[in-house]
Amino acid sequence: MVKNLRLLRTKNNISQQQLAEIIGVTQQSINKYENHKIEPDIQTLIKLAEYFNTSVDYLIGHTDIDHVIETVVSYDLNREEAILIEYYRRLSKKQKHAVSILAESYFD
Repeated sequence: MVKNLRLLRTKNNISQQQLAEIIGVTQQSINKYENHKIEPDIQTLIKLAEYFNTSVDYLIGHTDIDHVIETVVSYDLNREEAILIEYYRRLSKKQKHAVSILAESYFD
């Protein structure tokens, strides 16, 4: 069951046909994945997760974390720093890149 596929696809404003072409399956397969009629193989799940920059666990509903789960280094953060980290984690990849450029410009 690909619990969050339709949510991700509609959130990213992409049709079933477009997604099918991107990951190399048929539009009918995407429809069946979304309507719980068939389950994709692991390679297809990985392609979907990579395309949507999420995890297989999120796709199948095993976590509510909708972004790629990465190794986290522990730091002692104050409240303000923790809030900034939470905001940063919600940014798109493009937005994170822009923030990095801005931050680096202050230290050059």
